[in-house]
Amino acid sequence: MELQKVKINAKNLKNVRKLLKYLRPYRSKFIIGMIFLFFSSVTLLAFPALLGAMIDAAQGKQTYVWLPVSISTIGILCFAVLLFQSISSFFRIRLFVEVAEKSITDIRKDTYFNLITLPMDFFANRRVGELNSRLSADLTQIQDTMTTTLAEMIRQLILLTGGVCFLFVVSVKLTLLILSILPILILTAVVFGRFIRKLSRQAQDKLAESNTIVQETLQGISNVKAFVNEAYEAKRYQNTLHQVVRIALKGATYRGAFASFIIFCLFGAVVGVIWYGSTLVFGGEMSVGDLTTYILYSLFVAGSMGSFPELYANIQKAVGSSERVIEIMEEEREDVSIQSTDNSVKSLLHGNLAFKNISFAYPSRKETTVLKNISFSVNAGEKLAIVGPSGTGKSTLASLILRFYSPQEGEIFFDGKTAVSFSLTDIRNQIAIVPQDVLLFGGTIRENIAYGRLGSSIQVIEEAAKRANAHEFISNFPDGYDTLVGERGVKLSGGQRQRIAIARALLKDPAILILDEATSSLDSESERLVQQALEELMKNRTSIIIAHRLSTIRQVDKIIVIDEGQIIESGTHEELIHHENGLYQYLVGLQSDHMHTTE
Repeated sequence: MELQKVKINAKNLKNVRKLLKYLRPYRSKFIIGMIFLFFSSVTLLAFPALLGAMIDAAQGKQTYVWLPVSISTIGILCFAVLLFQSISSFFRIRLFVEVAEKSITDIRKDTYFNLITLPMDFFANRRVGELNSRLSADLTQIQDTMTTTLAEMIRQLILLTGGVCFLFVVSVKLTLLILSILPILILTAVVFGRFIRKLSRQAQDKLAESNTIVQETLQGISNVKAFVNEAYEAKRYQNTLHQVVRIALKGATYRGAFASFIIFCLFGAVVGVIWYGSTLVFGGEMSVGDLTTYILYSLFVAGSMGSFPELYANIQKAVGSSERVIEIMEEEREDVSIQSTDNSVKSLLHGNLAFKNISFAYPSRKETTVLKNISFSVNAGEKLAIVGPSGTGKSTLASLILRFYSPQEGEIFFDGKTAVSFSLTDIRNQIAIVPQDVLLFGGTIRENIAYGRLGSSIQVIEEAAKRANAHEFISNFPDGYDTLVGERGVKLSGGQRQRIAIARALLKDPAILILDEATSSLDSESERLVQQALEELMKNRTSIIIAHRLSTIRQVDKIIVIDEGQIIESGTHEELIHHENGLYQYLVGLQSDHMHTTE
């Protein structure tokens, strides 16, 4: 994934400062690391001077009054400086990595907790891949910058500043010569660099377009083959590849010209420095050792300047990454506390539930009212069925009961008190949902059932599985309760996944149970086993049944019929079946006709 580079401004730097506060617990180690960084950089600057002095000493000349004219002494001093530089570099790297790893772990932890406590509407408007990249690619970029880029940039700044100062000390004339060439090089590099980057972006965009064609073609390969359009797709892919090649060759031409110019200028500058320096040596204005020292410092300065564009680009990426991470951390999250593993609650629910004049539209689609003035109530221990055509707001009711969303109008009551008077944690700890499409985590069956009540013993888990008609098929697996279910539970059938979800709900022992079309996608045998498990699950608790197969809800205490977001009928099965031209009677008739046809 290509990380976006952003222009660094005051707003971006403010975001960076917010992340830098994570360095505070480790600031003493960070400061010590900076001291070692300074020493390792400064000692590196001593080498050109010492090597130049060694060459002069070989000719019997003394470059610096504080150095003896002894090759051996200077050589030993070089190794001593090298040893000190190596030790400083070790501690610098060790301390910076430790500080960065620990602080980035704190950032990851806080970002993840913030992410999973954000309201449902946040996730409705974002892709999972995008959010995952923020926790992986973005934080890795920040980590790289903290461990390497930042330290390297400070190091190169010290080398550049020190190097330029020493160039002036060794020879003012040679330094003025280099400074006269430098502006031309920098200006050319900036102009060419921008133009080449623009061409690179165009090539990347075209390559991305060609990859999209491949992805779309492979996803819809059955359609491609059914319409015999293989040649058309191949041609489409070939055309985009030709455009990629054309842009790449254009870029290569300009890059080649730029590289040739830079090589000519750089080597020309080196030749010029040595040529002019040699004339100064010949004229007795500087020694051979001074010229050697000067050339080495020039290489230091050139290397430092050459590394800045890449280092700056990495910092730009890190600033962009920090912007996206801070965006998650500053999103308004739900008031969910981290509970202990016993799922303890402060306010117990008995199971009475009431909706009063509820109207609701999803925040992402405010113009579409999904529920209009909905009112109903259900007493503790009763079964309420909600029926109606697809897309009329039945599952939205379940989301409102769980307080995934808040209604724009009206109020929800639990045991006669408004929903907002309970904490979110207390409500969700005492409500269980068995959805139509059960999502299992990629661990073991035991872990998936225990998700209903964390820390449950295997005996309690097995008891829940027996009551859910799941113990038998689990025991038939070679690994039993330690069987891995695969990603999203792919290794299990639909009926098996449903029964594990029911066992999970049984373990939770909720006051209110929501069944969201829990048997609609099962075959007859699976449905029979799941239905038995559901009946066990619904005993002595308030049950809200969002029903697709109306044959499963004849024994409920009350049925409400929703159409276009409004309750149009309510009553028992016997009452509603006799409503002339009623929607419930019509839906029951439709399903009966379908069953007769399939038989």
